[in-house]
Amino acid sequence: MKLLASLLTAAALAAPALPAFAAGETPAKPDLVKGQASFEAVCAACHGADGNSTIVVNPKLAQQHPEYLLKQLHDFKDDKRVDPVMKGPAMMLSEEDMTNITAWLAKQPAKNGFATDKQLVVLGERIYRGGIPDRKIAACVSCHSPNGAGIPAQYPRLSGQHADYTAKQLNAFRDGTRGNNIQMRDVAAKLNDREVKAVADYIAGLR
Repeated sequence: MKLLASLLTAAALAAPALPAFAAGETPAKPDLVKGQASFEAVCAACHGADGNSTIVVNPKLAQQHPEYLLKQLHDFKDDKRVDPVMKGPAMMLSEEDMTNITAWLAKQPAKNGFATDKQLVVLGERIYRGGIPDRKIAACVSCHSPNGAGIPAQYPRLSGQHADYTAKQLNAFRDGTRGNNIQMRDVAAKLNDREVKAVADYIAGLR
């Protein structure tokens, strides 16, 4: 499932809109066994058996916040996030399936990634931690935390994410093809190609 996730997202994502429940109704407790089975049947081919994708254009989903993943699945279903690859799998999943899968993924340890360009990493770290004040580009750290762990129910985990996937998502926010988050669209719109690549590479090695 394309995460980006972030990916970047290396910057802020709006708080997810979660399903509403009737008065007095409580959501069912996620079934992790069913979640694993559903993930293996629908998602594992692209995202890896344990959610640690080995395909660099497909996001790592392991240890991602379930609220964020639920929002993305709903957005794929509702065409708020357009992706022809993800549309089909998302439509196959019921609300129960999505709840179980995202809860199971949250329990899977994320594998570390690594940066590849020492010079770009310096620039990426500067943007991630301090932003670019004179161009009014916010620091990624303010929403995604110093180690890229994000903030549950609000901002996704980024640490260790494939640089190719993160850069792809930043570019999608920048050119408007991904429009399901205004904050990220506004941040990405101010980044140039080198800055996008630098932030993505820095995030890949973040832990």
